[in-house]
Amino acid sequence: MYIKRLLGYISGYICISVEGYYIERFINICMNKKIFLWNMNRERDTILKCRIYIHDFSKIRNIAKQTQCRIKIEGKKGLPFVLNKYKKRKFFAISFLIVIALIVFSTNFVWEIEVTGSENIDKNEILQIANGEGLNIGVLKNNVDEKKIIDKIRLERQDISWAAIEINGTKANIKIVEAEEKPEIINEEDYCNIVATKEGIIEKVNAVNGTPLVKEGDLVTKGTILVAGWLEGKYTGMRYVHANAEIQAKTWYTSSEKVYLNMEEEERTGNCETEYSVKINNFKINFKKGVPKFEFYDTITESNKIKIFSDIYLPIEIEKRSNYEIRKIQNNYTIEEAKNIAIQKARDKVYEQIENKENIINEIIKTTEDADFVEVEVTEEVLEDIGTKEKLVF
Repeated sequence: MYIKRLLGYISGYICISVEGYYIERFINICMNKKIFLWNMNRERDTILKCRIYIHDFSKIRNIAKQTQCRIKIEGKKGLPFVLNKYKKRKFFAISFLIVIALIVFSTNFVWEIEVTGSENIDKNEILQIANGEGLNIGVLKNNVDEKKIIDKIRLERQDISWAAIEINGTKANIKIVEAEEKPEIINEEDYCNIVATKEGIIEKVNAVNGTPLVKEGDLVTKGTILVAGWLEGKYTGMRYVHANAEIQAKTWYTSSEKVYLNMEEEERTGNCETEYSVKINNFKINFKKGVPKFEFYDTITESNKIKIFSDIYLPIEIEKRSNYEIRKIQNNYTIEEAKNIAIQKARDKVYEQIENKENIINEIIKTTEDADFVEVEVTEEVLEDIGTKEKLVF
């Protein structure tokens, strides 16, 4: 049944309505003469709607006369009618076929390159290596030497433990796994010192094992040995040990901010104009020409590559530019207002550097006032552990 319908679409079929008092006789004669009718629907006792092959239409006209029925053509369907429809639109049909051919041809090239698995590594650095080895936008997929590119990435980047290239459709996906920076493992049996990780003033030294080299109130810098990995006894002499201690120090985090008393700021008005352009490789077509209608504006550009399926990208890019109108506002602050704004901004920046704000023990604010501005420096004093173990090398 379904095969016959498919053949009907290829060869063409007609939707007809048959009206008369002898519909059943009409159907029986068609069946006896092996004329295939489908999608039959009786609207009333005297009206039948159905479909029939083109080549059978001349046959049923005689059957309609025999059964005193009238036949009306409701529609023509199938490939012959579609081709006939576009016979007068040769340019459109040819253009359509050319576009299809170009799309099929373009699937032999790489039109999208993506780097996945990169969190701490700049993706552009990986793309530069791949580009240098021939993986570029528009390159033939058969010309991509995946092994050569992977070997080059592994050779130049010690921070990558694994890499692979997967090409699906017109998209090349460079997959990488970043190498974990393994901290030096210091076992309990290893001899080690405890050194400072940053500058600070010692507040507490509680050495469980080892010889303290600093005391409360000492100023230390990064790398200063706080507890040495050795002990010296009256009878045992000097012996090396695995230093262990609890060390706390006051450290500082600082940020400064300047706020002018008379300050021009910008804000969006809510008005926006949008422009579109099409980019085909390096060729760009702008749909709108002329200057923006706003005197002051911010521009945000978004680009999207055209893709047919999930991995079939085309060398066509739609670019959307949104111009947001802005207005300039003159803000006049008092010295106190400017000071408070500057303190808050500087404080927010400092807080971004501190891991645990509960460890803040003091805040120091220095203010410089001028006729035109107020400058503030905010320093947060933090109590934290600054000791780390460093293996002794002999």
